[in-house]
Amino acid sequence: MIFQERTYSVLIVSASEKMDNQLRTLLPGAEYYPVQRAKSVGEARRLLLGASFDLVLIHTPLKDDFGTQLAIDVCVDSAAGALLFVKSELYDSVNARVMEYGVVTLSMPSSSALVSQSLHMLCAQRERLRRMELKQQSVQNTIEEIRLVNRAKWLLIECLNMTEADAQRYIEKQSMDQRITKRRAAENVIKTYS
Repeated sequence: MIFQERTYSVLIVSASEKMDNQLRTLLPGAEYYPVQRAKSVGEARRLLLGASFDLVLIHTPLKDDFGTQLAIDVCVDSAAGALLFVKSELYDSVNARVMEYGVVTLSMPSSSALVSQSLHMLCAQRERLRRMELKQQSVQNTIEEIRLVNRAKWLLIECLNMTEADAQRYIEKQSMDQRITKRRAAENVIKTYS
């Protein structure tokens, strides 16, 4: 087995005890932890409200709903990957409905190798989304810092009659002299002059 730096949390949504047991044999604890189970769409939605999961495996049909809308909602509303197990005769129609949302569909019965490959594909998709989230967070932090610095500059311009260039230099100098970020220097200016 290859060393895993990260484990993936899994929610199995299945009314079938047998399917739950089969899936758990394909989810070694070194790669997939924790693994939780819901027996219905309603129970799955409650669990999804309280925790985030990396992978959601849905074995259709379920007691209270077929499960396709749950799979779509998981992909639309979170960064989790969804794997939908459907009967082979329903595969084409279900896959056509859910594919555009990023749901991976497997016809049942499927081999253990195919299910394992699909799980690894979902993990790769999850890592890609994780990197995108980090990049987006970095951009948002930069935008927030620019807003704070601009707000601080305008306060310096209004309260101390500085030019914009002088206000910018003042914030940068405070940052260097106090060994703090420009964001922190701007927050200090805002506290002082607001």
